[in-house]
Amino acid sequence: MDFDSLVDDGNYLGSERVRQESRVILDELERKKKARTMAVPTDDNRVKARLREIGEPITLFGERAADRRDRLIYVTSQINAARGDDPMHGDDDSSDDSEEEEEEFYSPGSLELLDARRRIAEYSLPRAQKRVAQQRIDSRMDLGRVVDIRKKVFAEVKKFVNLGSQIGDERPISQVRFAPNNEILATGSWSGTVKLWNVPSCSPLRDLRGHSDRVGGVAWHPQATLTQGSGLVNLVSGAGDANVHLWSLDGESPLAVMKGHQDRVCRVAFHPSGDYVGSASFDTTWRLWDVKTSQELLLQEGHSKEVYSVEFQDDGSLAASGGLDAIGRVWDLRTGRTAMVLDGHVQAIYSIGFSPNGYQIATGSGDDTIRIWDLRSLKSLYTIPAHLSNVSDVRFFHADDSFFKPTPPPPADAMDEDKSHDAEVPAPGADLEEWKYRSGLFFASAGYDGLVKLWSADDWQLLRTLSTDAGKVMSVDVSSDGKMLASGTYNRNFQLFSPEDL
Repeated sequence: MDFDSLVDDGNYLGSERVRQESRVILDELERKKKARTMAVPTDDNRVKARLREIGEPITLFGERAADRRDRLIYVTSQINAARGDDPMHGDDDSSDDSEEEEEEFYSPGSLELLDARRRIAEYSLPRAQKRVAQQRIDSRMDLGRVVDIRKKVFAEVKKFVNLGSQIGDERPISQVRFAPNNEILATGSWSGTVKLWNVPSCSPLRDLRGHSDRVGGVAWHPQATLTQGSGLVNLVSGAGDANVHLWSLDGESPLAVMKGHQDRVCRVAFHPSGDYVGSASFDTTWRLWDVKTSQELLLQEGHSKEVYSVEFQDDGSLAASGGLDAIGRVWDLRTGRTAMVLDGHVQAIYSIGFSPNGYQIATGSGDDTIRIWDLRSLKSLYTIPAHLSNVSDVRFFHADDSFFKPTPPPPADAMDEDKSHDAEVPAPGADLEEWKYRSGLFFASAGYDGLVKLWSADDWQLLRTLSTDAGKVMSVDVSSDGKMLASGTYNRNFQLFSPEDL
């Protein structure tokens, strides 16, 4: 008897089955590995088009955009595995994939955008250097003085009271913003009108008409001259007609109409240099515009749903956008890269505010919370259960040096008396250091619960709650001298608040 043949026959079927099972497992692992490196569109419409091309349903019941993209990756990898194609080193299909990958992640920019990025870098780097130098000075400030400044500022904030309410328009007031001189308040309304008001008298100054749909955002030029006859840009607005308007104070018609968005424009913002405007839109993009030429410089994608808010950092190097996808993104304007993803809210992000310190961001959301983010650690620092309904606006106090009024030095006899007691006499101009330190110490928030709230910006505690005469507060703003607060409400009114002893 041939024992060797018996042994071989006994193990042949088992070993072959094991090899086949191992091959199936290895093939599946290889397919998943290739699927991870596969270039697949991120735009939902392109994902649907690709699914339609390969004969798959463009959507399944309850399927989200991210799930649909995952299904496309799985189906495509299965097709490639069946054909024996390698998505990285295949034939014509692989070249198509590599071209698409380049198209997805590297979009060509214009020479105008390149020039704008260079100018933004030249503008922002010295400002960042100055800010960091000031922060180093603040870090060496005596702890007792820091405590005294905080107590003084927070005591003033807690004295804010309602000065009065004014009917602002025929429809809800979507946004309110103080002019740089704090003497004019701009209100944007769902009626499509931007109105200017003298404050604190609340007397009407001018109506700016040009939009054919609800105004979603208004913003003042950082160096707004506020003088008639100059013909210079003072204000920007965005509306539901998908247009962005630039205004002066010379007439009721816009200086320029910037077209490009495919859907409603919500918030707008001026770059600190005043040379550029950012606009957020329901077409899932935010765009950067050149103020001088009124031309679009950048169409920035990255959100899977409508983009509602956009804001610039004080240095001018960063922009932040928030969308109805509950995601915020921080963009480096000098390179076009994403600096940070603000992922933590469970509902839409309606407002974004950069702290004057340059590295903290506050976001207000439909989940009724405010989240504080740190650009240095790239994470969320704190979650504030702020309102009982949507947080519609968040604004930090940005102290303007032009409103600093130095305290006169004490009389000579008082100084001599202090010296006789060996007391330390404060140096002239010491209050300027205090004024600079005040910037960013508190911020305001508006909610659909009808409240405006003031918060400390170091321990995130509630300082003051202010009631309005409406069920929904659409917007809030803090003047750069710290003496006034304005809110716009759903019932067509706007309110002014101020410390009661002023």
